[in-house]
Amino acid sequence: MVVGVCGDDAGYLYGSLYGFGISRELELHEEAGFHPLEVLRHATADGAKVLGLDDRLGRIRQGLIADLLVVNGNPLENLRLMNPYGADLMSYHGQIINNYSDMVKPGDPDFKPVHGGGIEWTIKDGIPYHVPTLMKEVKDMVQKARADRARTDRTK
Repeated sequence: MVVGVCGDDAGYLYGSLYGFGISRELELHEEAGFHPLEVLRHATADGAKVLGLDDRLGRIRQGLIADLLVVNGNPLENLRLMNPYGADLMSYHGQIINNYSDMVKPGDPDFKPVHGGGIEWTIKDGIPYHVPTLMKEVKDMVQKARADRARTDRTK
């Protein structure tokens, strides 16, 4: 039996930031031809199995560790919803459609680009975290650190 898993090189010199690379990894699995349900299984149950931890995690079952992501939308319809910042989506007649849909023709007035999705909540060890609030706090911390660094550089 062949088992697919997801992972990224977060923290590697030319890799990605922790928590962001996996979103792209999921998209790449879908682009490789896997159905979104298979992709989500690669990132959960299959990964736990490969690590020998399938008796402890990887599925939502009584007695297993279950950290969860709550997203705005259905990732089976569009995996880009799993990006923490959300995604640029397409709307046709008011319905969200796959970004790669051939339904939409250039200049079609019923097509509208929209921004949506994103991880709304992360539940880690039973503690819910509101992701948009966390993202804003991180952005504010980075801006403050850059401003402090600029002040320090000017005083040297």
